[in-house]
Amino acid sequence: MGRKQFVVNGFSAAAGAAGIKKKGGPDLALIVSDRPCAAAGVFTTNSVKAAPVLVSMERAAAGTARCILANSGNANACTGAAGLAAALRAGEAAAGALGIDPGEVLLASTGVIGAPLNAALIERAMPTLAGNLREDGLVDAAGAIMTTDSFPKMSVFDGEAGGRSYRIAGIAKGAGMIMPRMATMLCFVISDARISSRDLREALPRAAGSTFNRITVDGDTSTNDTVLILANGAAGNPDMDRKALEGFEAGLTTVLGDLARMVVKDGEGATKVVDVEVRGALSAEQAERAARTVANSSLVKTAFYGQDPNWGRIIAALGRAGIDMNEELVDIRIDSVQIVSGGMTLGVEAEAEGAERMKNPEFSVVVDLHLGRFSDRMLTCDLTHDYVSINADYRT
Repeated sequence: MGRKQFVVNGFSAAAGAAGIKKKGGPDLALIVSDRPCAAAGVFTTNSVKAAPVLVSMERAAAGTARCILANSGNANACTGAAGLAAALRAGEAAAGALGIDPGEVLLASTGVIGAPLNAALIERAMPTLAGNLREDGLVDAAGAIMTTDSFPKMSVFDGEAGGRSYRIAGIAKGAGMIMPRMATMLCFVISDARISSRDLREALPRAAGSTFNRITVDGDTSTNDTVLILANGAAGNPDMDRKALEGFEAGLTTVLGDLARMVVKDGEGATKVVDVEVRGALSAEQAERAARTVANSSLVKTAFYGQDPNWGRIIAALGRAGIDMNEELVDIRIDSVQIVSGGMTLGVEAEAEGAERMKNPEFSVVVDLHLGRFSDRMLTCDLTHDYVSINADYRT
């Protein structure tokens, strides 16, 4: 996609280098609307919350904002009162450079936990950062929020409400410490649609719930998970009726779904993207728990890496998931290839065909419990040697 495809009316963005990352490069992202926006956010449910999360939770709850300031290279988490003061200073620097109220600035950070954030670096970089704002700068901002990511993550959706076209564009970062609960590592969405903050607050959790809440790389939930959305109304559409709101939420879900899949595809060291679906559960809660348990199993994920249809590991994961199941009823497929029927192998040839499917960079695992009518799915990746290498020396 070209830069122009991510231009949203009334928004500008920029990236800059403040010297926060040890290895250098862009580490600041600024996204600004030329007018007040309806705003909403979803945040980590980890009880340990980074300073920018605490600030943005309070400000997003007000329902209006104009700016998102994010830094990479430092999570500003577990940094106490000094970390909170540093976050506020960073926001004030952005507000001063833009001539807006500090309360209109939403904050996010990603990087090493426990390291003090030097707000003076951000203050010094802010005039240049604000001066570099451009309408097609969202592409640059997507690169500035990366840490262990191998590529920037972007998605766009064009919709219509009341005869007026609008756009939803989103960027995200995330590759490790990924099993979100209401958010992902960082995700910022902007739209020129005219929509109320109340409607945004209803649509965003649902969209995140079916996308970001259904992915896992390593089963870990970050201290900094944040999804923010700003909608400035520049499209000029009339008030959204039910049909228009449904269309907007569908578009938002499409954008978040694209980004969520990119996060899993970029999982640290990952070589496979795997859709894990559980059918026939007795309840929705049990279906989700079963899918999440299989998708998070280190033994299952290493089997994915080895292209080994080791269905015994899947059965074992289901057995410890705390769900109702009878292994003598379980069927398992890899893509369309059935390898287990009634809890028993269908033989060497079936497993060999399943192994062939696992050589593909993306495939599905479908489990049918044959107990009820509920189903759910998770998107996961394999677990490789590189994941250990990346995380063993992350700080050094």
